[in-house]
Amino acid sequence: MSSRKGQKDAARVVREQLARERRRKRTLWTSLVAVAVLVIAGGIGWAVWSSQRSDTFTAPPGATEAGTGIAYGTGPVTIDLYEDFLCPACNQFQQTSGATIDQLVSEGKARVVFHPVAYLNRFSTTEYSTRSSAASGCAAKGGKFQEYAKALFAKQPPEGGAGLSDDELVDIGAGVGLNRDDFASCVSDGTYKAWTEHVTDDASRAGVTGTPTVKVNGAEVADRSPAGLTAAVAAASK
Repeated sequence: MSSRKGQKDAARVVREQLARERRRKRTLWTSLVAVAVLVIAGGIGWAVWSSQRSDTFTAPPGATEAGTGIAYGTGPVTIDLYEDFLCPACNQFQQTSGATIDQLVSEGKARVVFHPVAYLNRFSTTEYSTRSSAASGCAAKGGKFQEYAKALFAKQPPEGGAGLSDDELVDIGAGVGLNRDDFASCVSDGTYKAWTEHVTDDASRAGVTGTPTVKVNGAEVADRSPAGLTAAVAAASK
């Protein structure tokens, strides 16, 4: 009898162990499924939020159809300029090669798309990159984007501070011929801040990791000197 009882007890222990193992596996699979559902839902939610975040914007006049930059010129070759108005290297690039780009446009050799990205907000206590880019959108609305962009670089503040105030941004606009009241209202309302975010997000998705970045017909140009840009445009036009 004791032998049979021992066998029954052993069988019961085995059954209980198997039952516990089945419950553990069910719990594990349930947890994995729940995590998978949360990951998928989170991914969908992020995609929707990100899409809404960058797609809800008003592009200024002169922007490309996708709203990712301000276009000027009618040449057959497209030069994409990705620049941040707080970027010292961008300022240097403008001083060195800005006149060459203007000449390529005036000669009908190139069309420019200027993407005023806000990559350097972390180097400003007031998100100057965003504020200056949005202000350039207001300048585009007033038909003075190129003039305003050049003036912003000429008066570029140092990194690490507050940057120019909104009042100073307005003064620069008035200085290039924009209507002060209209321009001031556009700047203070932050009319084009969402557009700046869209421009910046699009540049990031396009693989632009720093400023200045120059592309000629979609290909990044390593030599951004006047001679290098001229050669790149000539090669792209063949």
